Amino acid sequence: MEQRISLITLGVADVARAKAFYEQLGWRGQEVEETVFFQAGGLALVLWGRDKLADDAGIEGPGTGAMTLAQNVRSRAEVDEVIATATKAGATVTKPARETFYGGYAGYFADPDGHLWEIAWNPGFTLAEDGTLTVPDFSAMN
Repeated sequence: MEQRISLITLGVADVARAKAFYEQLGWRGQEVEETVFFQAGGLALVLWGRDKLADDAGIEGPGTGAMTLAQNVRSRAEVDEVIATATKAGATVTKPARETFYGGYAGYFADPDGHLWEIAWNPGFTLAEDGTLTVPDFSAMN
């Protein structure tokens, strides 16, 4: 199995509401058969009805798997900007942005369906111009 993620699918209570939320964040998606696809750098974020996702995954009920999505940004100021934009779109801040133990700056919000997002500036993680994150060689840091 290749070490990469191609799609992240979020089971949502209301596809139209979830799509509107992400569009208010500035994202642009394509809806096909009650499923919304957002290109997110080198992967896709997908919004799909919880019941349909549970049925497709072969589980009973809508499922409640915990997951945190993360977006690294280029500055402390951008962390604050993203969290402010999300709040205006209807997100709930679960942890205000603050300095981190690793020398960065981060905060969390939950979208209207409760999916957690961490928005972080981490000086140790390089971001390419297109937003691709490069995980540093942690063994070289010892």
